[in-house]
Order: sequence, then structure tokens, then C-alpha cells
Amino acid sequence: MEKGKIGVTTENIFPIIKKFLYSDHEIFLRELISNAVDATQKLKTLANTGEFKGELGDLTVRVDLDKKKGTLTITDQGIGMSEAEVKKYINQIALSSAEDFLEKYKNQSNAIIGHFGLGFYSAFMVSKKVEVITKSYIETEKAVKWECDGSPEYSLEDTNKETRGTQIILHIDKDSKEFLEENKINQLLNKYCKFLPVEIGFGKQKEWKDGKEVELDKDKIINNPNPLWTQKPADLKDEDYGKFYNELYPMGEEPLFNIHLNVDYPFNLTGILYFPKIKNNIDIQRNKIQLYCNQVFVTDSVEGIVPEFLTLLHGIIDSPDIPLNVSRSYLQSDSNVKKISSHITKKVADRLAEIFKNDREQFEKKWDNLKLFIEYGMVSEEKFYEKAQKFALLKNTEGKYFTFEEYEKLIKENQTDKNKNLVYLYTSDKDAQYSFIDAARSKGYDVLIMDGQLDTHYINHLEQKFKDSRFVRVDADVADKLIEKEENKEIKLSSEQRERLTPVFRGQLPDKANFIVQFEGLSETESPLVITQSEFMRRMKDMSALGGGMNFYGELPDSYNLVINGNHPLILKINEDLEKKSLDEILKIEEKIKPLESNKADLEKANKDKKDEEVKQEDKDRIQDLEKKIKEFKDKKQEVLNKFGKKNKQVKQLIDLALLANNMLKGEELSKFVKRSIELL
Repeated sequence: MEKGKIGVTTENIFPIIKKFLYSDHEIFLRELISNAVDATQKLKTLANTGEFKGELGDLTVRVDLDKKKGTLTITDQGIGMSEAEVKKYINQIALSSAEDFLEKYKNQSNAIIGHFGLGFYSAFMVSKKVEVITKSYIETEKAVKWECDGSPEYSLEDTNKETRGTQIILHIDKDSKEFLEENKINQLLNKYCKFLPVEIGFGKQKEWKDGKEVELDKDKIINNPNPLWTQKPADLKDEDYGKFYNELYPMGEEPLFNIHLNVDYPFNLTGILYFPKIKNNIDIQRNKIQLYCNQVFVTDSVEGIVPEFLTLLHGIIDSPDIPLNVSRSYLQSDSNVKKISSHITKKVADRLAEIFKNDREQFEKKWDNLKLFIEYGMVSEEKFYEKAQKFALLKNTEGKYFTFEEYEKLIKENQTDKNKNLVYLYTSDKDAQYSFIDAARSKGYDVLIMDGQLDTHYINHLEQKFKDSRFVRVDADVADKLIEKEENKEIKLSSEQRERLTPVFRGQLPDKANFIVQFEGLSETESPLVITQSEFMRRMKDMSALGGGMNFYGELPDSYNLVINGNHPLILKINEDLEKKSLDEILKIEEKIKPLESNKADLEKANKDKKDEEVKQEDKDRIQDLEKKIKEFKDKKQEVLNKFGKKNKQVKQLIDLALLANNMLKGEELSKFVKRSIELL
């Protein structure tokens, strides 16, 4: 028996391996099975070239668990190793010193050691002792056994092994007992080895016989060695892609369509990507793409490796140009990965354009499920936007779909304002904003539905892209003012009448929100009162809610405009009642205010050019006294107007109707409105 020290420059690499790779310790099984698969594939290659002339036989890689002995064993029938190869490949750690390895990856707790040829040594992350029993495919070479207990000392001796290949026996240490559980090993094999190109056997197949489960003398193969993405697209049918999707996502809803990637220049890339049905909540959809390298699983956390919007797709990408044994941060900065990322973006856009061109009807049917994904791509990736603007659709309230170009032609004549800007009207809630949609459509305007999770960002993006255009929600103003034309209707109420009516209505508004009362000269057939919300303020608040860096706006109270139609018969009637019942009292108060305001104005004018210290104290006191008296009379006037508003049931009824149209009348106030409506009838 030969004994010796493993050639490492650090005194003891094993504690470092255990500690350093703790966050990724489960990958030991992937590393060891990948080595076994490589050894098997090499034997097939030697058989194809005629260097190996023996029988290949059963090439299944087997994983065996013995809970009593505390061992996990990986066995292959591959090329095996000679004594010299064991010394070269196992005793000299990868020819890269452990010091280089540690220096390069000291800040990356999730680095995977295979990057430095240390894949085999990942076994020591979970083992107190490792045995390697191996026999080379070269018949003249004898079988050897290598053993190590996690210190730099090892033993190497001849042994009896009849068949070629390698058997690695892991004596699992007390901290890693989970790896002696059948369920845990099943889980890891399913995660890392599901599509390896050589059959992997773990345990035996079972069947129910006479009411109990019986084990058969037949390996349970846990992987699919010939997955769909390795096959030619021409040989596959739609149902094949459907079955494969179910294999990947057993509980998944049927996808919309797929893309089969098959690239050999300027890099190698295969894969199948599926478009899932995305209704809302982007976060739930993420990380359903699995990244593989030659059918070996790398990661399912692809953010930063593929563009963000592509993380909403499902499926598999496989490329030998993606380095297998590195951390995600390394992947994100790798130039090949970046090229692959932009190529996939192009392929996805081309596939969508092809579907749109060949079967627009089907594309429109699937648009509502595709919309979030496409909008996300257009907002976040400029190259995707350039291609997508040809097939991205806008949907109106009648359920019709238009490309950007088609919709511009549809609305250009009727929806261009006096400043030559094209106005895109939209609703974010078809039911809640129905009365506004109806008013806009009565003017011949078309209204888009923009009710998606990303539509606030998307609208902002489109406004930057579309020339001389803006988006306005239908409840941002009264229908006459949504798209300002040249003509302005006269208002029948005088400025004094409008000024008196303002507190009449303001006094009956709810306290929870901030209302700005304004009068407009609208058609007599328009609503008497309409509640609107400023497009700018509402959009800033929406952006704040979506985390768009507009926190200041998010903290402001909701602000609305109460637009009073100064030409509506009901408003004119309320003004008539006010003048009949309260005008004398109001005029008396106004007569008292006028001289006070005149005196104040004269005093202010006399002191206009003086500094504060130059103004006589008696003037300051006089102005202060006048202001106090003016306020007292104005408060009295306000009280009279508020009192009239409270007594006039029509005022409250009109306000409640406007609130109701905006879905803002609830609870006790709604109940009072119903009772009052019955009384008025």
C-alpha cells in the first residue's frame, strides 16, 4: 500500500472546502454524477473511434444509499482510471493551487469549486471519509482503491474489481445526515441531473401487487437523457412541446406558445422557451427558466443573466459556452452570457413578429395574456421596443385591437387638440369610469383600455416615443375639455354668482379628500356636476404606488376637481333660489366688506415702497384691524352660503350623484342618498 500527502500548497484544504462552500454544499452530488457521466461519454467516444473495442454493455450510472452503513455510492461503467491517473487527477488538485482558488473567489460565498477542477473534492463537504475504487478500460491496468479521511493524508492500494469504471463511496459525516434520506437524494437528482445524457439509476422500480408495494429487480431511472431541446424542431409536433412543458412544470397552466432555440454561430445555444399566461403579479412568474450546460443544471435564478423581462418566460436554455462551475456574479459579467442574452431577446421578438404576421387572429386572442410580458420588454429593453412596436397592440373599450400605426390613423382627425397634439384617451377601469367613457364616446372619441399592472409606466414610455402625443385618462376632465379645441362656450353665471355658489357646493363635499371647485361653460345637455382628477397628479401618485421614485406624491392626499357646469338648468335654478332666499342678506354683508377692503387697499398703497421698519405702527395696527373685520364678515357670508347649501337638497343630491359616478359614495352617505332620492321623487 502506498501512502502520501495530497499536493496542495495550503496545509489543509478540506476544512476550507467545507466552510467556503457551505451555502452550496448540496452540489457535491451534481459534481460527482457529472464526472461519472463524463467518464461514460468518453468511453462512447473511444468506442466510436475504434480505440475501445470491447462491449459497452449497461452504461447506467447508479446511485445507492445505505442508511445503516451511512454511505452514499456513485458507480459508473465509464473509462475508469489507472493508478497513474489517480495520482495525477486526484492527488494533484487540478494543478491550480488552492491558494489561487481562494484568492480569486474569497468574496464569493456561492462559488462552485469545479471551476478550479476541484469538483471531486466537493465530496468532502458532506463526508468524513471517501473511497474511490476504479479500474481502467485498458485491460492491462489493474484496479486500485484510493481512500482519504479529509486530511491531506491518503492511501492507494491494489484491489479486486472485475468490471471497468469507478465507484465512489461517501461515508456521510454527522453534520450531513440529510444526505442519507431517500427523499433528499431524489430531490437533488431531480434538480441537478434530470436531463443528463446518460441514464441515472436510483433505487428500484416499484409496483402495487396484492394491496402492497413491491420492489422490482429493475432500476428506477430518474432522468430523461434525450430531452426535447436536444432534438430537431422539424421532428417535433405541438403535443411534444406540450408534454415537455408538463414534464418541467407538472402543475403549470398550458402555455400560449413556444420558441425552439437552435444556434451554432457565433456560439452554441439550444433550448425551448415557453410564453406562459401572465395575468398580473410579475414576481410570481419569475425564475422559471432553467440554465443548463451540456444538459447539466446550472441555475434557475436567471435574473441578471438574461434581460429582466425574459425572466417571465418559462423553459430551458442550454449552452456549453455558459461556464458551468461559477457563481452567478461571474455569469452576469461573462461576455458569452451577455451575447447569449441579447441573442435570445432578438429570437423572442422575431418569434412574436412571426406569429403576429402569420395568424393575427390567434395573436389578438392571446394578447391579454401576452400584454404584460411585451410591455415589460418594451419599457426595459430598447432593442426589444424597436422590434415590438410593429406587433404591440392597443385594445379599446369595444374590444378591438390596433397596432400603433393603425390606432394613430383611427384617432388623428378627431382627437388632435388645438396645439396639434394627438390625445390618446384611456380608462384604467372600464366599469368604475363608465360614465366618463360614455361621455367621451358621445363626442366621437375612442377610448383605450389601459388597466394592466405596468400600464402607468408603459403610458409614460409611449409618450416619450410617440411624436406630439399625450395620454389622458377619461376622468381627468369633463368630456368637452379632454381634447381642447378652439371654441370656448360662454358661461351664463357672472363671476359674482360663481363666487357665491362656490361655498354653497364646497360646504357639502366630503372632508376626506381635497376638492378644487371650478366652473366651466359646458353644453346644457352635459352633466351639472362632474368630479375629475388631474392627469398629472393622479399619474404621479400611481407611479409612487408602483415604486417609481415619486414618494413625495404618494404622501399627498387625493385631490379632485369638482367641475360645475355653469350653463346647466339645475345649476341656474340653484343660483336663482340662492338669490331669492339669501341675496339681500349677502348683499348687506358685501356692502360692509367693500369700504373695509377699500381702506385697507389705500393704506397698503401708501406704504407700498416703504421697508417694514419705516411703516408707522398705527398703520400696521389699522391694517391688522381691517383684516380681522373683513375676515369676520367673510366668515359670516360663508356661513349664510353654507347654511343655504345644507338646506337645499338638490345641492347635496347633485354632489352625491357626481360622487356615485366616481364610485366615491359609500357606507352611511350612500344610504342617506338613497333615502333622499326617494323623498325627492
